[in-house]
Amino acid sequence: MRLEAARKLMRERQMDAVLAVRPANIRYLSGFVGSESYLYISMDRCVILTDSRYTLQAEEEGKGCEVQTISKNAGYGTLLSRLFQEDGVQVLGFEEDALLYGTAAALQRETGLPAEQWKMLNGCLSSLRAVKSEEEIRCLEQAERIGDDAFSFILNELKPGMTELQVAARLEYFMKSNGAEGTSFDTIVASGIHSAMPHAIPGDKPLEKGDFVTMDFGCKYQGYCSDMTRTVVIGKATERQKEIYQVVLEAQQAALSGLRPGMTGSEGDRLARDVIEKAGYGKYFGHGLGHSVGFEIHEKPALSMQDDTVLCAGMIETVEPGIYIPGFGGVRIEDMVVLTETGIRNLTSSPKELIEL
Repeated sequence: MRLEAARKLMRERQMDAVLAVRPANIRYLSGFVGSESYLYISMDRCVILTDSRYTLQAEEEGKGCEVQTISKNAGYGTLLSRLFQEDGVQVLGFEEDALLYGTAAALQRETGLPAEQWKMLNGCLSSLRAVKSEEEIRCLEQAERIGDDAFSFILNELKPGMTELQVAARLEYFMKSNGAEGTSFDTIVASGIHSAMPHAIPGDKPLEKGDFVTMDFGCKYQGYCSDMTRTVVIGKATERQKEIYQVVLEAQQAALSGLRPGMTGSEGDRLARDVIEKAGYGKYFGHGLGHSVGFEIHEKPALSMQDDTVLCAGMIETVEPGIYIPGFGGVRIEDMVVLTETGIRNLTSSPKELIEL
């Protein structure tokens, strides 16, 4: 079914074949999870092109796909040239956002298919992954469940004197010890004034009483990513901390209540942004409300002022409003949800009331 969807796209765009480069798309369309490979799809065949390190793996995982292995005398260009000749390829679709310019130029030269006959796919292969199947949603839900368990675990570990790096390490160890294949992205742990940086890198700063501690983390389960964020306070929260936290929480609740199929990503973003702007903190919320998640941690469509994609049932979105005040600190609260026919189902179950430790 997935290959047929790719071929339908090829027919619509009048392409004889496509070359998938992005690992997530190769896995989605063929089942092959290795790296250093291309996936060639024509109307009659599907071929995994890889090197000898992955040949056996590709043959095992790439159900229904041919496997061709590069060698000293036959690189990727040579293999593709043969395929183009055998299939009469005149127009090739390729993932321009995943193929280096120099690599594309070399392949065009080696295959003899000139640049004007290589047509950009403009993300349409990735768009095939936007609506998740029930099985995909089950995997995403399990990944998020591991994250929820990790948050429960870390609440009993956090104490003054621990460093941000130690918190990140314990979160990652817990997730990997409880069924995760690995992390979805580099774990973010930001304390004190560092929490005003949305994508802060954990460092050797110790947690101190009075600190906001923002933890943004996720894991992979059967290739699918999870993503969640919680912010807590070490010790007692100040009135200003409580105020900012409450605004972010209300913004998230407004988005969770209002999100539904049929609205655009920008309309979804506006649900939370209006709350934050009304409270006077609009300039401190600089990123979009959320993004889709799947084999990759950042997929489309996004809940963003710039995204007018219409949301559909089966799409996965994060809902993560935040307020970040330089020199003071910041708050982000993030859940991962699946769009249903009438609204959303939240895949994240960790508590969201302000936790003081």
